[in-house]
Amino acid sequence: MTFLGTGTSQGVPVITCQCAVCSSVNPKDQRLRTSVLMRTDNQTIAIDSGPDFRQQMLRAGVNRLDGLVLTHEHKDHIAGLDDIRAFNFSSGLDMPVYSTAKVQEALRREFHYVFAATSYPGVPRVGLHEINDQPFYIGDDLWTPLPVRHHQLPVLGFRLGSVAYITDANHLEHETWDRLQGVEVLVLNALRKEAHVSHFTLEEALEIAEKVGARETYLTHISHQLGVHDVVQAELPAGVFLAYDGLVVHTQNEGS
Repeated sequence: MTFLGTGTSQGVPVITCQCAVCSSVNPKDQRLRTSVLMRTDNQTIAIDSGPDFRQQMLRAGVNRLDGLVLTHEHKDHIAGLDDIRAFNFSSGLDMPVYSTAKVQEALRREFHYVFAATSYPGVPRVGLHEINDQPFYIGDDLWTPLPVRHHQLPVLGFRLGSVAYITDANHLEHETWDRLQGVEVLVLNALRKEAHVSHFTLEEALEIAEKVGARETYLTHISHQLGVHDVVQAELPAGVFLAYDGLVVHTQNEGS
């Protein structure tokens, strides 16, 4: 699992902001919009394609992408879809995109030219695969959705083997708690320390991490309001880490 981006919808640094985090020269305080790359034995899949998707693919040296899984329809998670064209050109194949019907509706609206009856030369070629809250396969890999709420918006996290990835949430649905049993690596959003209407705070994320009991927990979707990386990391309990852009976590895919 490679963290392609670990920042909020604005990214870090935030335009015009001069706070300690946005002024930091530590690369761990410089965060693109939230996304991860999941590599298994046979597949390379990205979760979300935000506005920084092109930069993230180049920085991570991704030369092959077998699919794209989308958590929800907000711009900071889908705006980079156009850049899958490069993978169309190199592979000669349509890009499989896995999302709910509601997210597909947003894609058809935001990227209407992709789905037009008359295709313009060079537009992205995608193959939409509708998913819901039930497990599904991408190749031989079983993906288990983790339904959560982002204020009132339904969002899907995902479990792949022993890894669970949840972003943009402030509530876990009942079935998600059951599906988190046995998770070894948990990724969870932790926006800031102050209360927020649609994201977990640091304290709330730590409470969930303790209940889940994963061997390692990585916090993502981090705002400049949380604080500088090194200071916050020093305050975290054992086994909990602030994720940062470019971080690679090696895990065991148990097929769960």
